[in-house]
Amino acid sequence: MAEQFRSQDWFGGKGAKGFTHRSWVRSRGVPVDHFDGRPVIGICNTWSELTSCNSHFRELAQHVREGVLEAGGVPMEFPVISTGETLTRPTAMLLRNLCSMDVEETLRANPLDGVVLMMGCDKTTPGLLMGAASVNLPTIGLSAGPMLNGSFRGKPFGIKDAWTLAADLRAGRATVADVEEAESCLNRTVGVCNVMGTGSTMAALVEAMGIGLPDNAAIPAVDARRKVLARMVGRRIVGMVREGLTLDKLMTREAFENAIKVNAAIGGSTNAVIHLTAMARRAEVPLSIEDWHEIGRDVPTLLNIQPSGRYLMQDFHEAGGLPVVLRDLCEAGLLHGDALTAGGKTLAETNAGAVCHNRDVISSVAEPYMSHSGIAVLRGNLCPEGAVIKPSAAEPRLLKHRGRAVVFENQDDLNARVDDPALEIDADSVMVLKNCGPQGFPGMPELGMMPIPAKLLAQGVRDMVRVSDARMSGTSFGAVVLHVSPEAAAGGVLDVVRDGDLIELDVAARRLDLLVSDVELRERLDAREVPEPKAKRGYAKLYVDTVNQAHDGCDLDFLVGRTGSDVPPNQH
Repeated sequence: MAEQFRSQDWFGGKGAKGFTHRSWVRSRGVPVDHFDGRPVIGICNTWSELTSCNSHFRELAQHVREGVLEAGGVPMEFPVISTGETLTRPTAMLLRNLCSMDVEETLRANPLDGVVLMMGCDKTTPGLLMGAASVNLPTIGLSAGPMLNGSFRGKPFGIKDAWTLAADLRAGRATVADVEEAESCLNRTVGVCNVMGTGSTMAALVEAMGIGLPDNAAIPAVDARRKVLARMVGRRIVGMVREGLTLDKLMTREAFENAIKVNAAIGGSTNAVIHLTAMARRAEVPLSIEDWHEIGRDVPTLLNIQPSGRYLMQDFHEAGGLPVVLRDLCEAGLLHGDALTAGGKTLAETNAGAVCHNRDVISSVAEPYMSHSGIAVLRGNLCPEGAVIKPSAAEPRLLKHRGRAVVFENQDDLNARVDDPALEIDADSVMVLKNCGPQGFPGMPELGMMPIPAKLLAQGVRDMVRVSDARMSGTSFGAVVLHVSPEAAAGGVLDVVRDGDLIELDVAARRLDLLVSDVELRERLDAREVPEPKAKRGYAKLYVDTVNQAHDGCDLDFLVGRTGSDVPPNQH
């Protein structure tokens, strides 16, 4: 038995063999029988007070530890870099790949037979899964869970409501005192955003891909049931190691197709396009941006949850959670129900007993909340490698639109001019933001939901077509075209858009075009000046020099693929 697990290369053997490895671990008070060949389980923890979504992980990790011990494993907790979108500058996306490198190298270098990934705030989920996929140990995910519903002046209050309140402040319809009162009303507890933002989207996709146990997506962060889930995760990873259930058996092509369809069904974040692409390429699973159109286009949106709907994540959990969605989609033949899950059963078997308690929150496939409203992939001369839009979050009138471009060269230009009363813009204009892509910012920040100019807000304008090479928060909404590829800084057509150019958006036709002749477009591109890279040293320079474009997942080019868990032995 002792030789079947990877950790025995460190701890196995009698006498002097393995002495150093065992002795140094025993300094923590580990009993000798923990080296008798039982599985050693890593608990990969992204706890940080700088990542508020994950700031309850100290306690949650203890429940994982207890589960591992109960199942006869040896828990070993370790930290990796934690990236929180709210505090990290310039953007947590810049550090997602660094997080993945941290995970990959830590897993490969240490005596671990399996790992529990503790992830929550947006980039920690793909970062951990990307690193783990490259090593391919038995792996299970445990997400942070959403914060409880917000409540402001007697009404439910979510992140979308907060964006609206901020717009009202700029338009003069709300006061600074109103906003300050709302601060504590929105974030009542730890956990990821209480809407279907990127954090909750990625947690749902972890569950949909079978990498997490049932109810991973929606049990609130502070609910005792998430602590029970953590303990069950700890128990289950020991079983996965004994069964040889490695991550490649879960992260299959079928699992990624399921994730795309579930993302459409839940009204999930546009960020999932980039993250799933990067994860698939680490796992060496073929997946392209076009798959989002081909696979997800006929899947209805079932959830009436912000930002596409009315309810919040706590309501989703109380209505039955993601198992209801998975059951309904499996029964409708929309998912690969035979896909394997971390629990050892198929996706269909795992969720067969799910019960919906509120069809106003979770609609049925037969009577969906919205039809054909998943993420749309656009093509055209403005985005030859693709761009994305979330139709369910936009005003329908704007899904086919032609308007005059109002161009902002970068974030500073946007901030300086957007509320200028002299800005030549109206409700039919198309706002264009450049130099916010992976290379240009660098890191591709969540600036795609450009603020509507104050003078238009005062007129009652709530949505406009906006186009950029940036991302947007999964909590955001609007007729926002994102991830334009190639980006402006990489020589994309976006870089040569000028004020007054006509831009045409046709979501039904999957088109985004700059209405300029091919000859003029070529002349503009030939005349463009190559910008100086913003990053001069350190990791940021490595990122800018090697990052792939949005349609390729924004991973570093030399990290794509799987390396495995083999590592040369050291001198001990």
